[in-house]
Amino acid sequence: MKNGYFSFLFWQATAGLPRRAVLPLLVLTPALALAQQTIKGTVTDEKNAALPGVTVRLKDGSNAVGTGPDGSYSIRTTGPADVLVFSFVGTVSQEIIAGTQTTLNVTLRPDAQQLKDVVVIGYGTQSRQDVVGSVTSIKAEQFNPGVLTTPAELLQGKVAGLNITKSGDPNQRPSVVLRGPSTIRTLNGGITEPFYVIDGVPGASIDLLAPDDIASIDVLKDASATAIYGTRAANGVIIVTTKRAKPGQTRLTYSGYGAVSKVSKRIDMLSGDELRQYLATNNARPLTKPTDDDGSNTNWQDLIERTSYATNHNVSFTGSANATDYGASVNYLKNNGTLINTSLERLITRGFINQRFFNNHLRLGANIINSTTTQNDIPQTSVLPGMLFYLPTVSPFNADGTYKENFTRTGSGPLNPLSLANNNTYVTNDSKTLLNGIVQVDIITGLKITLSGSTQRAQTNYASYLNSQSGLAVNLGGVARRAEYQTTNDVLEAYANYDKTLGLHSFQLLGGYSYQQDRTNDGFGITTQNFANDALGSNNLFLSNPSSLAQIAFDNNPISTLRLLSQYGRVQYQYGERYLVQASLRRDGSSAFGVNNRYGYFPTAAVGWRIIGEDFMRQYEAVSDLKLRAGYGVSGNSQGFDAFSSILIYGTPPGSSKYLNNGTISNVVNAVRNENPDLKWESTATYNVGLDFGFLKNRITGSVDYYVKKTSDLIDDVLPVSSTEFQYTTYTANVGSMTNRGVEVALSVVPVQTAAFTWRSSLNFSHNANNIDNLSTDRFTIPYIQTAQLGGKGQSGNYSQIVQPGSPLGTFKLWHYLGKNEQGVSTYQKADGTTTATQPLTTDMQLAGSAQPTLIYGWVNNFSYKGFDLNFLVRGVYGNKILNATLAGLNNPADARLQNIPRFTLGESPNDINAYLISDRFLESGSYLRLDNATLGYTLRPGTEYVKAIRLYVTGSNLFVLTKYRGIDPEINIGGLTPGIDNNSFYPKTRTFTLGLTASF
Repeated sequence: MKNGYFSFLFWQATAGLPRRAVLPLLVLTPALALAQQTIKGTVTDEKNAALPGVTVRLKDGSNAVGTGPDGSYSIRTTGPADVLVFSFVGTVSQEIIAGTQTTLNVTLRPDAQQLKDVVVIGYGTQSRQDVVGSVTSIKAEQFNPGVLTTPAELLQGKVAGLNITKSGDPNQRPSVVLRGPSTIRTLNGGITEPFYVIDGVPGASIDLLAPDDIASIDVLKDASATAIYGTRAANGVIIVTTKRAKPGQTRLTYSGYGAVSKVSKRIDMLSGDELRQYLATNNARPLTKPTDDDGSNTNWQDLIERTSYATNHNVSFTGSANATDYGASVNYLKNNGTLINTSLERLITRGFINQRFFNNHLRLGANIINSTTTQNDIPQTSVLPGMLFYLPTVSPFNADGTYKENFTRTGSGPLNPLSLANNNTYVTNDSKTLLNGIVQVDIITGLKITLSGSTQRAQTNYASYLNSQSGLAVNLGGVARRAEYQTTNDVLEAYANYDKTLGLHSFQLLGGYSYQQDRTNDGFGITTQNFANDALGSNNLFLSNPSSLAQIAFDNNPISTLRLLSQYGRVQYQYGERYLVQASLRRDGSSAFGVNNRYGYFPTAAVGWRIIGEDFMRQYEAVSDLKLRAGYGVSGNSQGFDAFSSILIYGTPPGSSKYLNNGTISNVVNAVRNENPDLKWESTATYNVGLDFGFLKNRITGSVDYYVKKTSDLIDDVLPVSSTEFQYTTYTANVGSMTNRGVEVALSVVPVQTAAFTWRSSLNFSHNANNIDNLSTDRFTIPYIQTAQLGGKGQSGNYSQIVQPGSPLGTFKLWHYLGKNEQGVSTYQKADGTTTATQPLTTDMQLAGSAQPTLIYGWVNNFSYKGFDLNFLVRGVYGNKILNATLAGLNNPADARLQNIPRFTLGESPNDINAYLISDRFLESGSYLRLDNATLGYTLRPGTEYVKAIRLYVTGSNLFVLTKYRGIDPEINIGGLTPGIDNNSFYPKTRTFTLGLTASF
């Protein structure tokens, strides 16, 4: 029956062909029929145990099956040239030509990909199975999708112990904190961030890279992994590796997306009619007409916020042929913020080439990256509170089209927020270039000498103009500021690696020298005012016409050249692939510190035991990996210092101006920093114990780490001192210590894997407890440091946080709210325990909680079905407090004639003259659970010679958040000295939808 039907189809298909063409087909047809066959067999592991769930497929993708519970399979091939691919989690995939065999039994050997992977460590690489420090590696396919301001956001929610917080501002860098805070410094931002290394270049700017160009990111957490970088590694080290082509591969890749964003949440403020009704209901005097009430219902948030659009395009090509590796890429990003007149535009170009000579004994490489960024901003510190506080009963414009203002109005929002956004421009043009070259020589087998040099230059040009209509520069005829500064970082490193194996013994030795010079503030800034018109903005400052020299101000930013000299060495030893030992020592000398403490030593030692390699583990078939590791090391924090940190400096004190000196106009010159010959870097010692494990052929893998991180020699850079003992009123000194203790857990599971469907799930969570141990030395006794002056009506000079021994950084100290009295007035507890209905004293404040979270977590799920994939990330924090000073300031029923109030205030008594006071009433839970992103994609593999793959995807970011926090969003900055405070300065978070395409050729 089948043969007859086949013959019918054959004669139909060949009808009309010449007989000489049909006859060869008649001869070939039986061969084709015989070529199609079914192959059966069984798949087992190295112990001859059946492997269910193994994917068996034809390499061309035309057919795929999965093995049954007994490891058996049956698959139909199309011809003897077909290639069968056998793949299973935790094993090495096999490719076998079908041939003419009908039975094919296969044994899959363990791979343990996470053990096989190469991990990038300081000045080298290491197999995952040999790592004894706490290191987390994230590959490109695991990165977070979406509209990103900086590559650091790729790691959000992916690394246990790494807390990254970001507002919706396209121009704001995220706060990055690893394993809790470890400094109390206030000067020079970024000192809490980890130290970045890009393709071996230490201290390179992470903003130089486009996310599409990054192949992997390795996060080094404990000092046994970071101490090789000495004085700069106390906050952890993040090593970034860019994409390269595989040997013999040439790739052309395009990726791009378009995105639309909207503000995800607003503060619910009253409309104009609702405010009028509130005042009438509570028998308050009506608003003054038309100054404060012209009959309008203006929603200022509608005027300031907008739907924003973003686009990103990346084109790259890489190749590796014979002895040459090369590549180049171009990335363009434009991200319009959700506040009007805010935007980020960036162009990144990158190129590299590596050439090998003399049978790969000599390698020469060069790499260049340039990033050009334009940032447009508005006076956020005025606009953000203004769009909430400003009265909704007035319109934005006068009848003649000019902005309506009432400069006599008091209150928290006295200026028209739309005018603020449109009449004040702030533009920053930033250009960064990184050029590095490498010479690598293989002297003898195992010995490799590397010479690496790099120079990084950052040119920042800043221009602002407050025009003649600006409420920030009333009657000044326009105020312009121009500033141009260049920062140069030069690094030269020479090091040697020697690897040697003697039987069961394996050695890896490293020795090196490093020289670094950082030159900062090479430039100037000037401010002037009074222009004939606003046509030129901040251009052509010579056209200004200031009435006095006091109206011309120069930036007080002295140029600084800082040098760092280092020698370092490391020994790694392995016996029988079971016992691991590592020790290193780095000696750093920095010109930033006192003459008595220029040099420091940073040692580390760590051991590891691969228990899985022991003979007694063979009986535990369910265990596929088990390693115990422990380490201790010391690293430092010298980031953010300049060359004058420890010496006596004379300059122009803050707030000083010029004076007349014998008929000559002169600057005020006085001491602006005291000398401290004993100043040294902050030093962090870390103990870390970890366990890495894998079960069921590594379908379940993970790690558990416990650490104690103690930072000593904490630096207070604004220590108040007596002017009779010192020339200046503040002093920079080492004054105390701080401890972080924590637990980190990372778990990855493959719950389902069939021929067509796979589900992978990864969970990480961490707990960190921070504590200030002491703040005193033999010379200085500091009982506490008050921080967080938030201001507000009648609260100028009040502090809301305190740094003191026995409490974590970010501890709140506030008035204790006791509820309302019979008149509806807020009452508070005094220091003696009594109750008061008037504003308490600062001595009545009490400790009230901490901004430090007790739990940080992230949960990633990846589903794939044939060409489809679905990924989502849930992340959050638990146990932290946020001071909602924004809501406190808005909650002012007594001043509703001067400023708008939120719907929250409708439940307040109009008699409550204390409702706005910043107290623990507004100290709220900062816990949240966020569906951070979800991505649905489809990958098409045409199987042609020219198109490798095309993937279409759609991503939703910040889809929902579960929280009790009453502010705009609970993801408040927890970095710096004053974490966890929302004080009228939070750029709204956005909800974003992205449509993207990637294609490789």
